[in-house]
Amino acid sequence: MNDFLKIGHRGAKAHIAENTLESIQKALDIGVDMIEIDVHKCASGELWVFHDFTVDRTTDGSGEIAKKTAEQIRSLSVEGYYKIPLLTEVLDLLEGKCKINIELKGLNTAEPVCKLIQKKIAAGNWKYEDIIISSFQKNELFTVRKLNELVPIAVLSKASVPEAIELGKLLRAKAIHPSLGIITRDNTKLSQDNGFKVNVWTVNEREDILRMIDFGVDGIISDYPNRLHNPLLELNP
Repeated sequence: MNDFLKIGHRGAKAHIAENTLESIQKALDIGVDMIEIDVHKCASGELWVFHDFTVDRTTDGSGEIAKKTAEQIRSLSVEGYYKIPLLTEVLDLLEGKCKINIELKGLNTAEPVCKLIQKKIAAGNWKYEDIIISSFQKNELFTVRKLNELVPIAVLSKASVPEAIELGKLLRAKAIHPSLGIITRDNTKLSQDNGFKVNVWTVNEREDILRMIDFGVDGIISDYPNRLHNPLLELNP
């Protein structure tokens, strides 16, 4: 069976509330090579690990996360129990243990994320090869590349792998992150032939995991990181 990066989606999303320190710790306990998380910048400037643009779906609050202050965000409860973590808290938890895929979900996140990464690397806590930044927002990715030539970039796509490849060339990206719905054996090879790693999201079912392994992808992003270890076995939820 081909070796591939085992990547926990928003931590271990299927096990514990997504993008929380507890979910990320669960993915570490299961054993992953990388954690994928999402980042927004709030009204007071801090970087928060959270997926949606509004807090309504997963918290006891309401409204856009970008319009809230740090104090307001700290007061929120995720699924009645957990807290929304700062990106710095997640980096501290993962330091020396695991790679990280930071998806720039919100607007105006590229510059502060790059500054934080540079600070962590300068302090000797992280290396560039342990980090990859992805986004659907082209402007954010171009800002990253303008600010720092060394930060690895991945192009997210749920529409067209060839288009992602062309954008990846412009960005001098390291990887293409296609959705499960658009990946094929041929466009996996096309991406790799053009010098890109291929990390597919979000792959949860045993048959799909095995198909991605058969395609020869470089990484699999899953809500169930436990399933990436023994995809040939019958899987428990």
